[in-house]
Amino acid sequence: MGFSRRHFLSASAGMATAAVLTGCGSNTGDVSTGSNSSATSGGTGKIVQWYHKYGERGVQQAVKRYAKDYKDATVTVKWNPGTDYMKLLATTLLSGSGIPDVFESEYGATLDMIQRGQVVDLTEVIGDAKSKFSQPVLDRMTLDGKIYAIPQVVDMQLLYYRKSALEKAKLSAPTTFEQLVEAAKAVKTRDMGGFFAGNDGGVGVLGNLLIWSSGFEQLNNDHTDVAFMEQAFIDGVAAYRDFYKSGALLTAASTDWFDSSPFVNGETTMQWGGLWSLSDISKKWKDDFGVIPFPAIGKSGRQTVVFGAYGSCVAAKEVSNDVEAAKKFVKWLWIDQTDKQVDFVNSYGTHIPSQPDLTDKCSQISSGAGKEAAEMVDKHGKATNLFWTSKISDAYTAAFTNVVKKGADPKSAFAEVQSTAKTELKRVSK
Repeated sequence: MGFSRRHFLSASAGMATAAVLTGCGSNTGDVSTGSNSSATSGGTGKIVQWYHKYGERGVQQAVKRYAKDYKDATVTVKWNPGTDYMKLLATTLLSGSGIPDVFESEYGATLDMIQRGQVVDLTEVIGDAKSKFSQPVLDRMTLDGKIYAIPQVVDMQLLYYRKSALEKAKLSAPTTFEQLVEAAKAVKTRDMGGFFAGNDGGVGVLGNLLIWSSGFEQLNNDHTDVAFMEQAFIDGVAAYRDFYKSGALLTAASTDWFDSSPFVNGETTMQWGGLWSLSDISKKWKDDFGVIPFPAIGKSGRQTVVFGAYGSCVAAKEVSNDVEAAKKFVKWLWIDQTDKQVDFVNSYGTHIPSQPDLTDKCSQISSGAGKEAAEMVDKHGKATNLFWTSKISDAYTAAFTNVVKKGADPKSAFAEVQSTAKTELKRVSK
C-alpha cells in the first residue's frame, strides 16, 4: 500500500479526510499537476479518467491497460503524482476547467462535491448490482438514498496477535477490551510490549474506534449532534486512559503503527496495523499469528475494524463532459469487469475487492488470516461519517489526547466537542 492511501486510511480513524473542503480557491499549494497520460484507441467518444498515485508497482500500467480494453470510447488516463490528490481534485472541480469525466475520490464523493452538484447520482447505474457490494462500503458512498460513487478497492485496519504467546499465557484472542488489557499485561516482558498502536500510545489511530467499539456512532441520523455522549463511551475512554498508564501498552517502537516492523521484530505481541502488512507478517510468523477486530468496550460495545475505500465518481460539470458516456464506462469497469477488479486488488499489494463474492478469486485473501480479515469489513467495518468535518475531528482528537495523556475529565472534554460539533453541523447542513 502506498503512503498516500496509508495516510488516507489512518485519517479515517483519527482525523477527518477531505469530507468538507473550505477555502480552496484556485490555490493548488505544492500539489504537482504533472502526469503520465495514455490515450487509447476506443470508440468515437472521449473520456478523461483521473487516479491518484498508488504506491504499488504496476498499478499505473494496469489502469491504462483497463482503459485500452474499453471499446465504446477513447479513455485517457491521467495519473496524478503528489501527496495531496484530494486537494488538487477539489481545486479542479471548483475551477470549472479541466474537470475529468471520471475520477476516484476518498470514500467516494465528498460532502462538498455532492452539495455543490459536482458529481452525478449513480444509483441507477449501479442498479440491481447494489447487492453485490459490501454494504458498509457502499453506505459510506451514499447520501439520502443516492449513491454518488462506485466502490473500487478496499483497505482496512485490524489487530494482529501472536498465537503462541497468548496460548502460553492460557488466553484466547481477546473479544472485549477487558480481555485485551488482561492479555497485554500477561504477555508483556522486559523486552516485548503487550500491545502497540503507535508511538503516541494509539491516540491518533484509535480515537474514533473508541466511539464505535463502545457501541455508538459519531453523529446522529439527522447530522445535528454527536451520538456518543453516553456514560458507556465516557467509561470506555477512561478505561483506555487506565490502559495507557498501565505499562502494558507499548509507546516507543522502532516504527509507527502502520509499519509491521514492531510486530515482525518481536517488539510487541499484539499490534494494531493494516492489511497491507499481511504479506510481511505471514512470511515472518507463518501460522503463528492471527487477526481480529478491535475488541468491544463495555456492555453495549461491539468489535470494530476501520476500512478505507476509493470510489469512482462521474463529474456533472463542464461543457465538454460526456456524462452518459462516463456513466457507461464506470459501470463497465467497476461493476461488470470482475476480472479486472480481481487483478486490481490482488496483483498490487494486499487489498479487498468491493464485491465480497470476488474474495475467493483473490489468492492473497482467499484463505487463512487474509480471508478472515476480508470478512471483517462486512461484519464489523466502520468509516468516518460524511459530515464528520475537519473541525469536529480536530476537536475530538484534542479532547481524546487531553483525557488519555493529560488526565482531563472525559465528560467535560467531550462536552466541548459536542458544542463544536453542533455549531459545525449547522454550518454544513443544507
